Amino acid sequence: MKIAVIGGGIVGATTAFYLVKAGIDVTLFDEGIGQASTAAAGIISPWLSQRRNKNWYALAKEGAKFYPTFLKDIAAESTQNALYKQVGTLLFKNKPQLLEKLYRLALDRKNEAPEIGAITLLSPQEIQKKIPVVHTQESALFIGGGARVDGKALISHLITQFRTLGGQYQQEKVRSLQPQNNAWIIESTTSSPKAFDQIVLTTGAWLPSLLTPLHYEVDIRPQKGQLVELQTPLATHNWPVIMPQGKADIIPFNDGKLLIGATHENDLKFDLAPDVKKANGMLHDIAPLIPTIYDYQQADIRVGTRAFTSDFLPFFGAISHEETLLVASGLGSSGLTTGPIIGKMISDFILKKPSTLPMEHYTPAPYIKKTVT
Repeated sequence: MKIAVIGGGIVGATTAFYLVKAGIDVTLFDEGIGQASTAAAGIISPWLSQRRNKNWYALAKEGAKFYPTFLKDIAAESTQNALYKQVGTLLFKNKPQLLEKLYRLALDRKNEAPEIGAITLLSPQEIQKKIPVVHTQESALFIGGGARVDGKALISHLITQFRTLGGQYQQEKVRSLQPQNNAWIIESTTSSPKAFDQIVLTTGAWLPSLLTPLHYEVDIRPQKGQLVELQTPLATHNWPVIMPQGKADIIPFNDGKLLIGATHENDLKFDLAPDVKKANGMLHDIAPLIPTIYDYQQADIRVGTRAFTSDFLPFFGAISHEETLLVASGLGSSGLTTGPIIGKMISDFILKKPSTLPMEHYTPAPYIKKTVT
């Protein structure tokens, strides 16, 4: 069996990795432009989300739980701290009663998600002990199981492992795919047409560009997201992720690196131009909490394009009546939390293994409709 995975973000790269690990002949296509995963820094701390959809929470919770297994599978032990680290999450609320409500929610959810770790209300003095540059008069909730992920480093490692196992990586744009004699023909920008037995489309916000010519209507919209990367002289490697109330998040990494963000811009579609004004706006929001924020060097502005459905839920699986055409999209801003478990479930579906969660809960059917019968 020959399988093509189109789109090398977190879902596509994970799917391709697990398939090639199982001995499947896999080609991974990725243009390498605008990808949300490589522009992102993930906060793996879904347990306190107050989104009401139970299927979304089950997916995000399972995604957080899956990370240690995932990192072991992709042989990330030697580089794990650069890719992923469980540093805890610090959450602020603007009213003490809201913080208390969050605390009670955390205790309740720990019953079914012990990986949430320690749950502690920290005083301003205890917060400053953990993060000396933070100045606050408010308490915050600390969740010990929270983690951070560098999307760019993770994708690079995944693709390296995929290629080491014999996977073929084509850094080029797929222009079209067409069914032909029980196969799928892929035309890309630089290679001659190739035939595959099965296709997995994990192109995020670009999914309609490949499905519309096949007479499908796709419920996906793009959203621009920007992160500011700061370089500091500080020892940031053990700092927890900081989630202020109504402001940009602060995600610390090794070697004094801080990522601030991200924006959620719905009106710019696929625009990938860094916006200094937006970046400075995020720093301005953070300055009351970290007064020294402007003292640090602005090393980069990361820009990517997220994919959202109209109801903000992701979908993945086979398109109706097309068992050889699978899709995944709509992960939004939780892609680095849910992406690896989705990729694993897609590969398990193809390999006819039991699924971690019921695939029917995430069917593409409500989001992908045939326009010509």
